[in-house]
This record gives sequence, structure tokens and C-alpha cells, in this order.
Amino acid sequence: MDTTANSNPNPMPPGPIPAILSYLIPGLGQIIQGRVGKGLLFFVSLTTLFFYGMWLGDFKNVYLPRYHQDERSVLARTAGDIYSRTQFVGQVPIGIMAWPAIYQYAVYEENPKELKLRGFQRQPSDEEINQQRDRDKTWDLGWVLTVIAGALNVLVIYDAYRGPALTPDQVEKTEPSPPPAA
Repeated sequence: MDTTANSNPNPMPPGPIPAILSYLIPGLGQIIQGRVGKGLLFFVSLTTLFFYGMWLGDFKNVYLPRYHQDERSVLARTAGDIYSRTQFVGQVPIGIMAWPAIYQYAVYEENPKELKLRGFQRQPSDEEINQQRDRDKTWDLGWVLTVIAGALNVLVIYDAYRGPALTPDQVEKTEPSPPPAA
């Protein structure tokens, strides 16, 4: 009797679809591949790390700033803003958890009548940033943890793309037998 840990009777093979799913939600690609335990471990640990980092930063340390509003080209403005806050490059690989920051950047208004998404992942005011920096370093630690979560999700994405690592005896079982000599 074969007792495998694969709970999915038709697991999806490694490739771009599981990788994209693991980008969107960490571990989802592994789950649809039938590696449920590994997928849940990735999901729980990276989501916890990301939101703990956000909590340390008072939920104001994941955002894309709007510093280059005078730039005419959208591409140049966005590139300049990303260059002004390169931490976001490390935070965005966590997937949909960082997408509210992209939305807030796209619909940014200097003095909005109503805050979109209640200001979640919106660029804080200069006063709020200065208040954070005048306190202890927990705000900085928070954005570092969110960047680490994003960087680790790159490895999760790669794992979903390439599939599980096999031991040498598992490789022997999967290799086709040589044809019999005539």
C-alpha cells in the first residue's frame, strides 16, 4: 500500500501556473501541486512575517511614494518614485498583500475628500514619517521584515516553478528503464 503525503489525486505539475499562484498567495502553487503541508507552511510563515512587519510599522511602511509628480512621463515618474523607495521592490514579491500600495499610488490625491481603502498602504504624510523616525527603530525593523517576506516568496515562487527536489533513490524510480539488449 502506497502511503503518500499527496492529498491531491491529480496534482498540477511544476511550471508557470503554480509559480504565478505562489506569487499571488504564498504557498498556493505548492498546495495545488499536492504539497499541502509545504504550501501551508509557506503561507502561514510568510503572511505572518509580512503582517508582523506591517504591525511594527503601524501599517504605514508598505507604500509607493509620489515624490516625482512634476515628471511628465508616467514611466519616468514611476521609476523615480521606485528609486526613491527601493524597499518596495523587495516588498512587492509578496503578491496581492502589496497590491493595495500599487492601487493607492495609482489613485493618489494630495488632499483626498475620502481616503481610498481607508488609507491602507497609502503614502504617509511627511509628518507621520518624521514621527516614526524620531521614535525607536521598530518602524525600520518592520519594513525590513516585509522586505524579507517578499524576498523569501521569490524562493517559494521558484520552488513552485521547479517542483519538489527529489532524492537520488526517487530519481532512480522516475527514470525510465533502459531497453533490453537484443
